Amino acid sequence: MGFLLVPITVLHLVTLAMLFISTLEKSWWIWTDSEITDLWYNCFHDNASDTWLCASTNESDWLQSMQALMVLSVVFSSISFLVFMGQLFTMSKGGLFYFTGLCQAFAGFTDFAACLIFTFHRKEILDGSRDLSRGRFGYCFILAWLCVPMLLVSAVLYVHLRKKQ
Repeated sequence: MGFLLVPITVLHLVTLAMLFISTLEKSWWIWTDSEITDLWYNCFHDNASDTWLCASTNESDWLQSMQALMVLSVVFSSISFLVFMGQLFTMSKGGLFYFTGLCQAFAGFTDFAACLIFTFHRKEILDGSRDLSRGRFGYCFILAWLCVPMLLVSAVLYVHLRKKQ
């Protein structure tokens, strides 16, 4: 367990940071270099003041589902990390980290569902009156997709991890 403890903890913290960034940062869809959309806001860059001016996104059922799933993913991953830290100090020798792995798996599945929703329903989410060919996916969308395998791999590692000391 000793040789896996540090890499698993680092993987978990990196994945959690990536989830926070992909959920809260404003770059899920890039219309132009001066107009972007995320889960919460539509933002325009004002060249005169060199600031981003943001307005709330148009609420749709798909967008609300995505928002809820991404927040749930962050919550599950956070709970998983806290439970893991608690289990390190309280679990008896030979115990397995099943609950931690289960929480990580739920985080991975909720992130996966949110990414799928955005992939297939972005026209409804991004205000259906605009031409989607004039935009592209932003780095937060890519980060969210990268989190899916990382969360699921860490879930498998947690399930197979056994406390030795």
